[in-house]
Amino acid sequence: MIIIGSTRPGRAGLPIGRWFAEAAAKHGGFDVQIADLAEIDLPLLADPHHPRLRQYVHQHTWDWSARVAAADAVVVVTPEYNYGYPAGVKNALDHLSQEWAYAPVGFVSYGGIAAGTRAVQQLKQVVTTLRMIPVVESVNIPFHAQHLTDGVFTPAPAAEQAATAMLDELVKVEAGVHRLRADVRATF
Repeated sequence: MIIIGSTRPGRAGLPIGRWFAEAAAKHGGFDVQIADLAEIDLPLLADPHHPRLRQYVHQHTWDWSARVAAADAVVVVTPEYNYGYPAGVKNALDHLSQEWAYAPVGFVSYGGIAAGTRAVQQLKQVVTTLRMIPVVESVNIPFHAQHLTDGVFTPAPAAEQAATAMLDELVKVEAGVHRLRADVRATF
């Protein structure tokens, strides 16, 4: 599942996420699904119970739970806002707890000169707390606006190579934790 983290109108995350989804489909290691947080539109922590209890009262949370639990691996496409990641990404992560466990996770980040890497460093602290397994390889896109024309992202060769390396690693890690992930799903 590829999570498009930016929800801003005119966001770069959508074309970058679409490019990565195409790269992942061509790679062939996964069936690709996009989870666009702008479309999903999760309200800010609307369920009254702690997510670890899985006592959701809203259908949107049950729907999100099912999507996350079904994913064998996750890639978060995120911008960097003021040295951090967007609130929508944190909200999507915090909506759930057990559903994330043992999911391998990769990151496609974008921004200015830092290419979103500071946002990813913060996200790694969050995802490991959820028992997700971040892979070392990532796609970091500096000065992303230079690669956008009429709403289409055209990556530099380095971004394409990084995407392949990250997808290769996600396949390996997913194979290694497949049983753990299946055990988590069996508890639902």
